[in-house]
Amino acid sequence: MDKKNLILLKTLLLSTSRVNILKHSKDKKKKNKIIAAYVGLFFLYAMIMAYSILMCVGYGMMGIIDSVPAMCALVISSLAFVFTVFKTNGYLFNFKEYDMLMSLPFESSTIAGCKFLYMYIKTLPWYMSVSVAMLIGYAIFAGVGPVIWLYWILLSLFIPLIPMLAASFVGFIIARISSGFKKTNFIKTILAFVFIIFSFSLRYIIENFFENGRAEQTLENMSEATEKASGIYLPMGWFSDAVTKGNIISGLLLIVVSAALFLLLFRIVGRSYRNINSALKTHAAGGKFKMTTQKKRSLVTAIAYKEFRRMLGSTTYITNAAMGEVLAVILGVATLIFGFDVIVSKVTSGAPIDAAILQPAIPFIAYFLVGMMSTTSCSPSLEGKNYWIVQSMPIEKKTLYQGKMLFNMCLTVPFMVFTVLCLCISARVPVINTLLYIILGTALCAFSTAWGCVCGIKHMRLDWENEVEVIKQGPGVAWYMLPNMFVVMILVVLIVFLGVRIDHKILALIFTAIAGVLALISYKRALALAEKR
Repeated sequence: MDKKNLILLKTLLLSTSRVNILKHSKDKKKKNKIIAAYVGLFFLYAMIMAYSILMCVGYGMMGIIDSVPAMCALVISSLAFVFTVFKTNGYLFNFKEYDMLMSLPFESSTIAGCKFLYMYIKTLPWYMSVSVAMLIGYAIFAGVGPVIWLYWILLSLFIPLIPMLAASFVGFIIARISSGFKKTNFIKTILAFVFIIFSFSLRYIIENFFENGRAEQTLENMSEATEKASGIYLPMGWFSDAVTKGNIISGLLLIVVSAALFLLLFRIVGRSYRNINSALKTHAAGGKFKMTTQKKRSLVTAIAYKEFRRMLGSTTYITNAAMGEVLAVILGVATLIFGFDVIVSKVTSGAPIDAAILQPAIPFIAYFLVGMMSTTSCSPSLEGKNYWIVQSMPIEKKTLYQGKMLFNMCLTVPFMVFTVLCLCISARVPVINTLLYIILGTALCAFSTAWGCVCGIKHMRLDWENEVEVIKQGPGVAWYMLPNMFVVMILVVLIVFLGVRIDHKILALIFTAIAGVLALISYKRALALAEKR
């Protein structure tokens, strides 16, 4: 990259840096929020590093410590691919500052490349936390010297590039196809959903491949499996050979191939970069409007409908907010087709578990999917720089958030009811229990909605430049998702344990009461926070 490219990349980073706010802002509330966000990130990185070190300890105790470098490359590559798939649309295509950047004296390929590097730098701490932790675990058992430490860290900077480039190319193909249609958001959303669902199902495709006996010897031990994967995905093998055998050629291959693919990809993307973005923006602004009878709605309903239109207008928003609902429908239909017992056996890898004892957990299983993300955790921040318009509207603040909560309930409850009914029918759950499970699921959705609103208001971020920073990386979303996911997994285990000793109807009533109380407390807390905004 030449000097001009570095200046553009530096400007992109500085314009979104929270460090600048800490240095120059006099608003203590903003500073405290940023400090809290950094503290939260620190704990997340610490958790990832602790898990990675423990993984290495397990490998060391099993005597397969030499497989750690390849596993490190695999974990980082998987994270990089998944993160980039979800972020490509907001970072590379249809981004907010497109008009300003394209008016600068830079080639299209340069701007696309800088946006990619910006995305790479923003996610690099996640990859390096895994790399450094696994390096520590590897060094404990392998006893490597300082040269290997430096070599490992240097090559770790290049491991995410190839999977990120592959994911970006997938995003480019999706954007290129959808730009040819007037309903671009619809086409992009469908393509994104298809690709994401395929990624989720890839694990079971691979499992079926192994179960057919084609690679039984490969799975005799973890070391052989990792070596096999390194032979298929060459960057894994290059990294492993470089740090375990000191193979300089392998290290150079990783660096050179990553750089060459970067230049090649953005040479290809640059040729149609302007056309794709222009088509996406033109179709978004070129809708045909028809004069129809105006419908009268209550304020709360109107706000909920506005939020619905907002979600439909953003591929990033809908693929994150509605992915859990889509997976819930897939689970429900699959259960009806294959049977509850078969699905349980598949998920538990054939463990001898009586599917009947899992019946009390049905509403929590459905909620785990539909409550994966609450729209209320990010929708307050999505107002962005237009928040002053909301503030100037002649409505009470609590009404605004009641509308946002109503939308999330309308989004989650129907899918929850459908999934619970499918699971209950397949598992032959009695009618009374089924009704109680639906009521419990509704209470859980109410809690999810209200708690998400608390997180969204308390950790509101309005100074974003790209909606990805709010929908995927926003502090409100993080504070909602992480505790919610872990608590639900714990509750599934707890209710299964209690279901062996307590009647399932009583259990459902107890947990419904608990979820209802928590939902009410969270609802009142959300309205109290709304009045302070």
